[in-house]
Amino acid sequence: MPYKEKTIEKKYYAIGEVAAMFNVATSLIRFWESEFDIIKPKKNRKGNRQFTKDDIENVKLIYHLVKEKGFTLQGAKDMLKNDTEAVRGRMEVIESLSQVKEFLLEIRQQLR
Repeated sequence: MPYKEKTIEKKYYAIGEVAAMFNVATSLIRFWESEFDIIKPKKNRKGNRQFTKDDIENVKLIYHLVKEKGFTLQGAKDMLKNDTEAVRGRMEVIESLSQVKEFLLEIRQQLR
């Protein structure tokens, strides 16, 4: 049986890594943590935040509402309070459509 390389997935991410994923300052991530109940990173003995994949998905949700959709913080809170799963579903549909668009644009470029 041939050797198959395993990809190692991190269990926890530092706040700097999370901020870099969204191209925002770490202070914004800390601020959102204080404003939104759905962001709850664990803290290690030193007090450093340790974000899980679920935490990152929740940051992504808030980023989508506030930065991409232009919601106020209160508007984003209201949306999440009413139906977090519906917001998550719409965000996933938008991401999928964006990927399809990119793919189609690449095909168009190659056909020229």
